[in-house]
Amino acid sequence: MIYYIIQILSIFLIAPFLVGIIKSIKMFMLYKRPISPLQPYFDFYKLLYKEVIYSKESSAVSKIAPILIISPLILVVFLLPPIFSGSFYVSFMDAFTITGLISLSTFFLMLLGLDSASAFGGLGSSREAFISALVEPAMILTIFSVSLMANSIGISKAALNLASSFPATHAASFVLAAISFFILLVAENGRIPVDNPETHLELTMVHEAMILDVSGADLALVELASGIKYAIFATLFVTLFIPFGTDLPFALAFLVFIAKLLIVSVVIALLEVNTAKLRLFKVPNLLGISIIFGFLSLITFYILGGVA
Repeated sequence: MIYYIIQILSIFLIAPFLVGIIKSIKMFMLYKRPISPLQPYFDFYKLLYKEVIYSKESSAVSKIAPILIISPLILVVFLLPPIFSGSFYVSFMDAFTITGLISLSTFFLMLLGLDSASAFGGLGSSREAFISALVEPAMILTIFSVSLMANSIGISKAALNLASSFPATHAASFVLAAISFFILLVAENGRIPVDNPETHLELTMVHEAMILDVSGADLALVELASGIKYAIFATLFVTLFIPFGTDLPFALAFLVFIAKLLIVSVVIALLEVNTAKLRLFKVPNLLGISIIFGFLSLITFYILGGVA
């Protein structure tokens, strides 16, 4: 149980750092003076002591939405696959459970954007709904495909099975699912080319448009939720699609896990620097590719004898 608690705490603690390292690498690659990877922690502390201001047109939803946004994500962290084979894990976590909880958090974020009664909030919520409608089926399809390859619908058990006995027969299906999930990681966390989390331009905002009227401790919670969400997707990616290191002693398994998270974050940063943001109506093309790869992964699994 102690390993389980350490894993949960480490994900909460490292989430802002992963966001900070992405920003730092991007600034360095763009020949700017990079910020410290610890800057998100300082920002969170600063926001906690700032005044919270609510729009006169907003309702009680704006006051409770930040808590409702972060709560499902906190629950998901408790249900993530283990990073150590001897650790405790929750067995009932499947593709529908995790997608539903993450979608619930996104729903409250969209509700927060709408409740501010500003044009930007409605614009961002509309765009977020447009993107989420394509992300959710792709995510269910991809995780379900990987679960079949690992002979377990439960994500945690599937991750351990993949780490102990990699399904070499279904390597093609595995690679297709990995590509699909990586696209989802980029899209669901509002990274380039789907969204730019650092812009405040009307034509490009999605996530930022929904939180323009949020301030103080509420903004701190929303930003923390964004970091936790990224950490969740990165953890799912490294435990399901880079499934090695769990059979090592816990200290080494933990270091390998952190290293894999950092590698994924570096790849995300390099991708953002070398990729232009897509126009909104071209985003379905990218997410369509994710759905196709997830579907091909499932079809290839059955073609190669998955039902035998």
